[in-house]
Amino acid sequence: MANFKGHALPGSFFLLFGLWWPAKFALKHYSMKRNKKGRAHRSFDHLEIIEGAVKVIFAVIGILGEQFVPDGPHLYLYTRDPWSWVKMMNWQHCTMYLFFVLSGVVDVLTYCPARLPLGLDRLMLAIALFVEGVLLYFHVQNRPMLDQHIHALLLIAIFATSASILLEIFLRDNVILELLRTTLCFVQGTWFWQIGFVLYPPFGGPTWDEADHENMMFITMCFCWHIAVAIAMVTVIYTLVQCFVQRCRTSNRRIQIRLSLQKQKNTKDSCAFLLNASDEE
Repeated sequence: MANFKGHALPGSFFLLFGLWWPAKFALKHYSMKRNKKGRAHRSFDHLEIIEGAVKVIFAVIGILGEQFVPDGPHLYLYTRDPWSWVKMMNWQHCTMYLFFVLSGVVDVLTYCPARLPLGLDRLMLAIALFVEGVLLYFHVQNRPMLDQHIHALLLIAIFATSASILLEIFLRDNVILELLRTTLCFVQGTWFWQIGFVLYPPFGGPTWDEADHENMMFITMCFCWHIAVAIAMVTVIYTLVQCFVQRCRTSNRRIQIRLSLQKQKNTKDSCAFLLNASDEE
């Protein structure tokens, strides 16, 4: 949808995963360190299934929103009167969401009892992002300069995310690549919202001069700020989760030590009582 809501929905999708992934990866790598075999706990398979299901739900909502808004194509691809394509922009968005539906389905099948080969989940997600980038690249041709420029910056984040996920196929469970993917995903989420505010001001503010070169310079600088905010947010979330887990582990150790000492004390008291009783007899 060529409006603010049409950019807010995918932005929220990527922001949700950009906020969730650093917490998940922090817990996952902590679990792998605790496991002697270097594997994550089985509960993370269930999390992956839930994550895939959420991905499918968001993408299906996006498809329905693109198709059945009042001015949407309503599943019509071509019309005879006059002979023309129907709402190609909406159909392109639906195609983008379709590949994220496929990615979610592959996630579920990879971690459910069907057990598709590991790596297919990463491959399908990388393909979904690549398709998103290709569609957006040809989406803004012959449009004003600022519109093209702000979408071109989004393409940087999209293709970089796709490339990092492709590397994860061969370097699975690499925390650096996972955090890189998370950071780029977070940038995509915030930048979709930024595009909505610039091109379709939701509160009726003044429109941007799309031919002004200084506006393009500011937007480029703003994109760099988004990257800085994404790095900071991912770092803070990952660190907070790590500290929380370490604190819980320390607390559990103290509780176990106290219980052990209490048990030893009770054992000694019982032995002393038995000895005293035997002496009296």
